[in-house]
Amino acid sequence: MARIVILGISAFYHDSAAALIVNGTIVAAAQEERFTRKKHDAGFPIHAIRYVLREAGVDFDDLTTIAFYDKPLLKFERLLETYHAFAPRGLVSFITALPVWMKEKLFMKNVLRKQLKALGDARVPMLFPEHHLSHAASAFYPSPFEEAAILTIDGVGEWATTTLCYGKSNTIKILKELHFPHSVGLLYAAFTYYLGFKINSGEYKVMGLVPYGDMASPQTNEFRQKILSTLVDVREDGSILLNMDFFDFATQLTMTRDEKWESLFDLPRRESESEIRQVHMNLALALQQVTEQIVLMLARTAQQLTGSRNLVMAGGVALNCVANSKIREAGIFDAVWIQPAAGDAGGALGAALAAHHIGHHQPRTPTPGDAMQNAYLGPEYTDKEILNAAQKFNAPFRRFEKFSDLTAQVSEKIAAGKIVGWFQGRMEFGPRALGNRSILGDPRNPSLQKMLNLKIKSREEFRPFAPSVLLEDLQDYFKTTEPSPYMLFVAALRCELRQPEPEHYQTMSLHDRLYHVRSDVPAVTHIDYSARIQTVTRESNPEFFQLLRDFKAISGCGMLINTSFNVRGEPIVCTPQEAYAGFMRTGMDYLVMGNFLFDRREQPALPSGLEQHFPLD
Repeated sequence: MARIVILGISAFYHDSAAALIVNGTIVAAAQEERFTRKKHDAGFPIHAIRYVLREAGVDFDDLTTIAFYDKPLLKFERLLETYHAFAPRGLVSFITALPVWMKEKLFMKNVLRKQLKALGDARVPMLFPEHHLSHAASAFYPSPFEEAAILTIDGVGEWATTTLCYGKSNTIKILKELHFPHSVGLLYAAFTYYLGFKINSGEYKVMGLVPYGDMASPQTNEFRQKILSTLVDVREDGSILLNMDFFDFATQLTMTRDEKWESLFDLPRRESESEIRQVHMNLALALQQVTEQIVLMLARTAQQLTGSRNLVMAGGVALNCVANSKIREAGIFDAVWIQPAAGDAGGALGAALAAHHIGHHQPRTPTPGDAMQNAYLGPEYTDKEILNAAQKFNAPFRRFEKFSDLTAQVSEKIAAGKIVGWFQGRMEFGPRALGNRSILGDPRNPSLQKMLNLKIKSREEFRPFAPSVLLEDLQDYFKTTEPSPYMLFVAALRCELRQPEPEHYQTMSLHDRLYHVRSDVPAVTHIDYSARIQTVTRESNPEFFQLLRDFKAISGCGMLINTSFNVRGEPIVCTPQEAYAGFMRTGMDYLVMGNFLFDRREQPALPSGLEQHFPLD
C-alpha cells in the first residue's frame, strides 16, 4: 500500500501550527510561536512546517495531501451575513476587513500555494475540513475509544461555535451545532476583556481569579443572575442565545458595549494592569459558574444524543480544567478524554487526521491510552546542540554520565529550595509544559509561589502553579483516582493535608489570602484547596519520572511544582539557546539540559543585546 503522508496547517487567526501524520500515525506537531518567539503567532507556520517535515524524514514533494483547518469561503459568508444583519453598525470595520478578504483570505488555496512554493511543488492536493470538524477529529481520532460523544466548544469557526458529534470507528457524524454569534467561548472572552485581560490569552487569568471570588456573597449571586437574565439565555440542552445589544464582537474590534455593561454590573471595565478588587473576583466566579452550567448541560445533551459512555472534547473552552472536572465528577460519562492541544493549534492535527480517515477513507484502530505520544511531538536536541549553546555563551557546566546521578543531585537542590529549569527530549505540543520544557520547584515551600510568579515568571502574583505527581501516589494527595496526564483536570487536596483557615478568611485581601499557608504543599494548592494536576508514569516520561522518584526518596514528597519554561508574554522555550538565555534572564538557580547541569553562580553575564523583553500578555 502506498504511504499516505498528510500535512495539517492552522493559520491566520491565532496559535498557528503544523502537524504531520504518516499512515495515520502522528509523527510531529508544533506551534509556530515556538520558532518565531511571538506568542500566539497567527502567521503562516513555515517554521513549524519545516520542522514537522524534517522530523518525519519526508520531503515536501512526498506529501499526499495538505489539510487546512477551516473553510475560508464559509467564514467569508458569515462575515457578509453578519455585517448585513447588524448594518449600519460596523460599517467602518467591514470596509477595513473587506480588502484583506478580497486580496488574501477569500482565495486561501492560492495564498497557501504561494507560501508553500518555498518548500517544493505546491500542487499537492488540498482539503479544507470545517473548523469544528478539525476540532472534533483532533479529539476523537487520537482518543483511546472505539466510539465516543464529541463536544467541541470555542469562540467561532466558520459559523459553528459549538458542535455535538458522534465518532465511531473512522467516522464522525455532526448531530447538532450552535452558530455565531451565540458562543460560550466569546462570552468568556468578553468577560476576559471586561476584566482587563487580553482575549485569547487572558482566559487563564480569569480562571485563576475564580477561586478568590466569594461564593457566599450576595454580589456573586447577583452577578450570576444578571448574566443569566440579561446577557445570555441558557436553554435546557445547553444551547445559548447572547443578547447582542450588549456585545460588539460581531461588527466591531471590541468585545463589549462598555456603557451597557457598566450600567448592568455597576462596575467600569477594569484597566489592564490596574488593581484587582474583590468585585472583579466575584464577577469572574459568576462567569465560571454560568460557564460550568452551560458545559454540563451540553455534555448531558451529547450523552443523550449519542448514548455513548465516552466523551472527547476540543476547542478553546475545553482548556477550562475546572469545567472539565465538573463533567467528570457528574458521572455523565464513564470516561472523558480531552485533546491536549485543544485550541486552534490542535486544529492543524485535526485537519490532518480528518483528511486521513474521512478524506482518504482510512480505517482506525484506537491506541491504548491515546495516540498523542504524551504530547511530546516537538523538536528534540542532541548533546552536540546543547554543547554548542554552552560554548556560544561560554557557559560552565557539569556533564553526568549516568542520568540517575544527575536526578539525585537535582532532587537535593530542589529539596533545598532551589528552582530548576528542566529541558529534556521533545518539546510539548499544546499550551502546557509537561516535564520537557518546565521550571520545577518544591511544592512544600510556602514562599515558592510568590518567588516563581514575581522573580522568575514576572507575572501576576495570584496565578496558581500546577503539581506534577507520580500516578502511583496520586491518592495520597488528592481526592481522585483518575489520571490527568495533560493538566486538563483539577482535583481537591485531601482534607488531612489542609491547614485551617483563619477567621474572616473571605474578607481578607487577595494578598493575605494568597500567602496564607493552606496545606502541606502550599505552593501548588490553590485558594480553594484544588490543584490542576499532571500525573506522571515511567511509561509517559522516564526522565521526569526518575526525577520525581528521586525527589520523593529525599523529601518523602512524590510531586513537584511544574510550570512552563518561559516568562510572561514569551512562548515556551524550544531550543537549548533559548533555554539558557531564559535561565540567565530570570532568578532560576540551576538549569538542566539533557545530562548537563548549569549552576547560575558559575555563569558569566549574558552578552549585551540578549536581554529580551516580551510584550505583556
